[in-house]
Amino acid sequence: MTEKNILLAHGSGGRLSHQLVRELFLPVFDNDALNKLDDRAEVFASGVRLAFTTDSFVVSPPFFEGGDIGKLAVCGTVNDLAMGGAEPLYLSAGFIIEEGLPIDQLKAVVESMRKTADEAGVKIVCGDTKVVERGSADRIFINTSGIGVVPEGVSISGSLAQPGDKVIINGFIGDHGIAVMAERHGFSFTEKVVSDCAPLNGLVKAMLEVSTDIHVLRDPTRGGVATTLNEIASQSNVGVVLREDMIPVRDQVLAACEILGYDPLYVANEGKLLAVVPAQSADRVLAAMKKHPYGVDSAIIGEVVADHPGKVVLSTGIGGRRIVDMLVGEQLPRIC
Repeated sequence: MTEKNILLAHGSGGRLSHQLVRELFLPVFDNDALNKLDDRAEVFASGVRLAFTTDSFVVSPPFFEGGDIGKLAVCGTVNDLAMGGAEPLYLSAGFIIEEGLPIDQLKAVVESMRKTADEAGVKIVCGDTKVVERGSADRIFINTSGIGVVPEGVSISGSLAQPGDKVIINGFIGDHGIAVMAERHGFSFTEKVVSDCAPLNGLVKAMLEVSTDIHVLRDPTRGGVATTLNEIASQSNVGVVLREDMIPVRDQVLAACEILGYDPLYVANEGKLLAVVPAQSADRVLAAMKKHPYGVDSAIIGEVVADHPGKVVLSTGIGGRRIVDMLVGEQLPRIC
C-alpha cells in the first residue's frame, strides 16, 4: 500500500478496497476460511456446514426510493449467505445512532428490518445499541451478521468459474445506486428510479432446485457488475466476455449515467446476483429464475473463457471490444 491515510475509495469495493484487504487484513487474520475471499465464510460446527457473514451499512441518506438502511441491512446480509447456496437462519443487528435522531425514524428503520426479515424467513435474534454525540455519525449506522446452513451437494465459490460457463444476471442493473444518488442530490426523473433492494435467498433456492451445478454466485453491490466479475475472473484465473447488447439497463438509469458520467456496469445493486453456470445447465437455471418474482428479467449476459485470465472484456454493440477493469476510485460513496 502506498497511501498513508484511509481514503473514501478504500470503501468503494474496488481496487483500493481489495488492496486494503489483501495487504493489511489478510496477513494479520490469516486463516483458510477468510483467505477464500467469498461473500461469506464457510465453517464447521459439530459436523454442520455453516455459512457466516457480517456487514456494516452507512448509506446516505438512510431513506431512499424503494428502501431504507434497515431493509438494506437485512437484504445485504441475507444475500451474502445466499451467494454460497446457504439457507439463511439468524441475524444480529448492531445500531450506532447519532444523538438527535427522531424516534419515529428509528422506529421506521426497525419496522422495515422486521418486515424484510419476515420475507426472507430469518430471525433477528441478538443485537446491540450505541448512541454517539451529535456530529459523530450520520443519523444511523447498522452492522448485521448472519448465519445459515449450506445444504449437502452445494459447492459455490468465486474460485470455481470454468471456461465455457455462462454468466447470468437476474435483471436490470444500476437501479440502487441511481435511486440513492437521486435522493441524495434531489434529482428527479420522468420515471422514478426505485432501488432493487431485495432478499434473494428464495431465488437462489429456486435455482438450486433445478440444478446444484452452479459454480459461482455473487451479488454485485459496491463496484457493480464490472468489479464483481473482475473479482471472479481473478479468483478463478479465467477470462470473462460480456455482451453489451444483452445487459439489462433501464432507460432512465442509462440516461442518468450519461448525464453524470457514470458507467452502469460500476453502479451498485442490492437485489441482483451474478450466476456462473455450466453451459449445459444454463437454460434450465435461467428458466427457473424467470419464474421467480426477483428473476423475471433474468438474462445470459456473457461467458467464461480461457483467454485473458483475470480480465473482463466487453463486446460492444458496434462490434468492438474493450477491457472492463475493476473500479479504481469511488464513483458514489456511502451507497450501502
